[in-house]
Formats: sequence, structure tokens, C-alpha cells
Amino acid sequence: MIEYFELGCDEASSTVALMDPGPRAIEVVKALHRETGLSLWHSKLLIRDLPAAVLDDVPEEFAATFATVLREAGALVEVRQKHVPPGQR
Repeated sequence: MIEYFELGCDEASSTVALMDPGPRAIEVVKALHRETGLSLWHSKLLIRDLPAAVLDDVPEEFAATFATVLREAGALVEVRQKHVPPGQR
């Protein structure tokens, strides 16, 4: 007998979008490197092609914390909620 289960999660997922590195681009590159594990080179390339989704499909609380770190480094960041239809949760 095969049984199928649908895992549900009450927590909404979010996307962190980097809109502008601001005046302290080097600090933003370092923060991206430190928080995401990207190399410094890839972090630098990421901020050249903005806006860019830095983190996708992460818990809302984690996204807010990550966005705060980038904002403290001087970046303009948006946290976007993903809307999941009720039947697909």
C-alpha cells in the first residue's frame, strides 16, 4: 500500500530582492559574502545586475533578518511575500 502525504507549512515564504547597493557597495558585497556563502567575486557580480533576488523561498523571519543585515551595510532591499493559494499549502 502506498500512501501520499501533503506537508503543510503555516509559515509564508519570502524573497529578498536587492534593489541598490547604495553608497557603500563594498560593505554590501562583504555582507552578501558573509551571509550567503557566495564568493566575494560572485557577490560583486550580483550587485552589478540589479534588481536581483538574493534569497528566494525562505521563511519570512529569516528574510527580515537578512534584509536588516543588508540595510545596515547601506543597501536598498525589498522583502516580498510569496502568495501561495490556499489549496497548495
